[in-house]
Amino acid sequence: MSTPTMTSEQVTDNTAKYTYGTWRFQKGWKPLHIVDAEGCYFTDANGKRYLDFSSQLMCVTLGHKNQAVIKAIEEQARKLPYIAPGYATDVRAILSKMLVEILPKGLEKFFFATSGTEANEAAFKIARMVTGKTKIIARYRSYHGSTMGSIAATGDPRRWAMEPAGKIPGVIFAPEVNCYDCPLNHHYPECEIACVEYIEHMIENESDVAAVIVEPVVGTNGVLVPPKEYMPRLREICTNNNVLFIADEVMSGWGRTGKWFAIDHWGVKPDILTTAKGITTAYVPLGVCATTSKIAQFFDDHYFSHGHTYEAHPLTIAPAIAAINELKRMNLIERSLELGEYMGTKLNLLKAKHPSIGDVRGIGLFWGVELVKNQKTKEPFNTMADKVSGKPLLVDKVAAEMMKNGVFLQAWVSHFVIAPPLIITKEEIDLAVKSFDEALSIADAELKPQS
Repeated sequence: MSTPTMTSEQVTDNTAKYTYGTWRFQKGWKPLHIVDAEGCYFTDANGKRYLDFSSQLMCVTLGHKNQAVIKAIEEQARKLPYIAPGYATDVRAILSKMLVEILPKGLEKFFFATSGTEANEAAFKIARMVTGKTKIIARYRSYHGSTMGSIAATGDPRRWAMEPAGKIPGVIFAPEVNCYDCPLNHHYPECEIACVEYIEHMIENESDVAAVIVEPVVGTNGVLVPPKEYMPRLREICTNNNVLFIADEVMSGWGRTGKWFAIDHWGVKPDILTTAKGITTAYVPLGVCATTSKIAQFFDDHYFSHGHTYEAHPLTIAPAIAAINELKRMNLIERSLELGEYMGTKLNLLKAKHPSIGDVRGIGLFWGVELVKNQKTKEPFNTMADKVSGKPLLVDKVAAEMMKNGVFLQAWVSHFVIAPPLIITKEEIDLAVKSFDEALSIADAELKPQS
């Protein structure tokens, strides 16, 4: 039986009619029909190419159509497309051995899921089972996933629709680390990293804290890079209080920041690390929850009460092996750091030129650009409440203008997340920054007078 053909307009209409567009109002949704993607570009049905300056959802680390990863998927599909997680497979054993060598030292036992959300769900359950405690400390301006446990630990407005059910018992929030706009109204370094010290205050005044979960570099919520003292001090606080440290590296892992994992910049070893996205360069869904051998030993004599049908799915694991080998072969971890300095210089030049830019921050090929009405007051153009109420966002207008000019850039509330494929060239960075430069005139035109 042949597959019916559709016009591009029918593809778009049927997509909007029969499927949900995520994190958006459904009325008026008209998704762009994409038919191809290769390298750092994707192509629509009209043949127009777009430079992918945010790796889609900050996940296409190796760019589109990496042949080694595609070959691994094809070969695994022919060899063993599926087997239940209770069996051993070649690829499961090989990837596990590779992860022990790449991850921060001490992480030696893995649960393979199919998303970062599921990896975090596993982390929460493991933390609660091992410690016998229940509470999880997360931070505001964080995103940990969309299922019940992970959305409960998410600090941004994507959690709001699920309240009060979304806030499962035992999840409490600490202030984020944001040296540009400190939630505690402090200034670094005079603050002596009060935001992390407050977490110890929470642990001491809350009973029953099982774990603290943080994105070592906050992703969607602004690419917030902590000062050098933050992660070592958080590790110390968790150790001193017998609380597990969970590092959510779903977005910041796999060379994005110029190290295999962002936590490596500070030499800190978490008790649990979760990751996804770039592990397969997003060609197939795979998430990993990695734990120390100490945590793993608990389950030698205690029931491991977690699992699902697609855990350790061979078709998801094989491309991860290929993707890791490609990162090594092309020296993309080191290249991320080198090109990140180049891109950071370019973005900071834009800040000097455009009064609508409040802050430019980043590490490796992971950058955030924040727009403000007034550089002195740091007042944003839009708020989280604007996002969920459907109010038009200025960042979306800027991003739409860039799309007209053939550059895709991820926008969120009042900032942009810049995270191109690690294979991007300096010439492509220049092209994207030029488009950004031109589109920022829209933001400059909306400025409030400086007071």
